[in-house]
Amino acid sequence: MADLFFFWLSKLIWMIIRPDFLLVAFAVIGMLFWVFGAVKKAKWILSCVVLTMTAITVFPLGTLLLAPLELRFPTNPVLPKKVDGIIMLGGAENNHLTRMWHQPEIRGAGDRYIGFVRLARAYPDAVHLFTGGSGNPMHQEWKDADTARQIFMDLGLDTSSMVFEDQSRNTYENGLLAKAMVHPEPGQTWVLVTTAAHMPRSVGVFNRLGWPVIPYPVDHSTRPDREVKPGLNFSGHLERLVTATSEWAGLTAYYITGKTNALFPSTISHRQARHPR
Repeated sequence: MADLFFFWLSKLIWMIIRPDFLLVAFAVIGMLFWVFGAVKKAKWILSCVVLTMTAITVFPLGTLLLAPLELRFPTNPVLPKKVDGIIMLGGAENNHLTRMWHQPEIRGAGDRYIGFVRLARAYPDAVHLFTGGSGNPMHQEWKDADTARQIFMDLGLDTSSMVFEDQSRNTYENGLLAKAMVHPEPGQTWVLVTTAAHMPRSVGVFNRLGWPVIPYPVDHSTRPDREVKPGLNFSGHLERLVTATSEWAGLTAYYITGKTNALFPSTISHRQARHPR
């Protein structure tokens, strides 16, 4: 019940605080003040909206916020000769369009599939695990795992030997339900594949569950040298700002509710791992 409450509450709060929604909301509020005669208040609110949109257009604030998340763990880490399991987190799938078009459809985070398939072929004897149900509160019948299975088949992987977890609704449940399926043992080596900006929160969840993983970040949005240049790109800058806000808000919420082991997690060793009760 607590996980269900957290799922719905997190969706509601995020809908309200996301930057793109706030811009529209304050623009509407400003226009309502104007219509009802509060012209001074309307001008002040609308001026703030225009100034904010101008700042977003020119300054890549989202990129600045994403950079520390993406640089938290090394890209292309050196992996040991023996890997016991490879985990891919869902979230790149567009399940609604997949059902409508009768072919797999993915979003911008498709690099997760490239990284996972690369590792699956490099370690054919490892457990190949995909975890992802549906993060859409209104459509729990559309599962990331269903779309992923089709994609892996199209890419030539033997899905009959893979493990698919299809009931999770968020990152915490990704780790929790996946662990219940595969029962990782102490001392095993597991590699986690997900978007670079999402990796800190994901690692924090697995740390909290006592499941040490080697992060394998993919799908970067920033440069490794952190170089940031102003430019006229409202849609691109806003998209990155929304993504960065989502990840930092998620890290904060997960830490407050005890779903991660740190506000800005790092990896833990097998000796440091503590299995929660």
